[in-house]
Amino acid sequence: MKIVFAGGGSAGHVNPALAVANYIRSREDSTVWLAGGTGNIEERLAKKAGYPIFTFPLKGLSRKKSFAGLRQNITALAEMRAAVRGCKKILADIRPDVVMGTGGYASFPMVRAAAQMGIKTAILEVNATPGVATKQLAKKVDCTMVSFAETEALIPGARRTVLTGSPVREEIARCREKTFEPLFDNGLPTLVCFWGSIGALYMNQKMVEVAKLVTQRQQFNLLQVSGSSHYGWMKEALTKEGIVTDRGNFRLTDYLYDMDRVMATADLILCRAGGTLAELCAAGTPAIVVPSPFVAENHQEKNARILEQAGAVKVITEREAEPELIYDTAWSLLQAPDTLKTMGENARKKAQPDVLEHIYQTLKSL
Repeated sequence: MKIVFAGGGSAGHVNPALAVANYIRSREDSTVWLAGGTGNIEERLAKKAGYPIFTFPLKGLSRKKSFAGLRQNITALAEMRAAVRGCKKILADIRPDVVMGTGGYASFPMVRAAAQMGIKTAILEVNATPGVATKQLAKKVDCTMVSFAETEALIPGARRTVLTGSPVREEIARCREKTFEPLFDNGLPTLVCFWGSIGALYMNQKMVEVAKLVTQRQQFNLLQVSGSSHYGWMKEALTKEGIVTDRGNFRLTDYLYDMDRVMATADLILCRAGGTLAELCAAGTPAIVVPSPFVAENHQEKNARILEQAGAVKVITEREAEPELIYDTAWSLLQAPDTLKTMGENARKKAQPDVLEHIYQTLKSL
């Protein structure tokens, strides 16, 4: 199979593409390309995974009703049109069997160009509430794959919809089969916190205060992932507080590449409730989840509450997420290894089996 995966802007749109690409490569001889936006995280992830990538200058649309927002949208649409033209030239040259979009504005030009050229196309929506790109492309592509049953009703006009579930990289799903070095070597339990590849300003500000408590009380370790856009100011803020960010029981980093190691060795995860939930379930890792309140239909909290009812995670709303509560909730769980073990087992029970095979067979059917 010759296939182009298009998506990006955040790791949540790139990692599903990498999961499917790696699975296809394990099943048959294949040629894989990625496509996305210039300067986005998809460039780094594609390079690390060893896949060639086509990129174009792209911007997302602004929702602000202002002159600046209007100007951004005019620029974004001009860049999008130019990218579609560029994608058509690439597709005419490489002649793929199928083009698959995995979300984000960076997925649009390649999928749109392929559909206009009569190349088989598919898109994958990993969130319960579809994004703008999914809604726009669903009417044009041959197949729309969704991770939640309720998503289908939110994309009227889709030619064909298939419920596949959300793909997770096999190295994460099988992380418990490997032996890894611990994240810290001091014998304390470890909390790992991340808010996605972009990060979350409000929650990172809270985590500066949590880091102070962690370094003062020395009861557990904290590996804090800031996201690429927040690393600079967060390191500066922590340094001003006298916190060393590269030794002791606290570490700060901008991104995690070895997520299989993190999922296997962290005692507890603190995160959002997007695509990470599928990874938590696949790995069987307990978590404290702070759903983002800035998503349509509040789908992150809805998804998180399902796992909370199953005994797999503890949910704290962003409004409740004060530093002391975050610290106390984490410490109460880290002191109860049997509870953490049960949470991990419950998470594993909610994992979606055979997602990658289902997606693979759907693509083969095209």
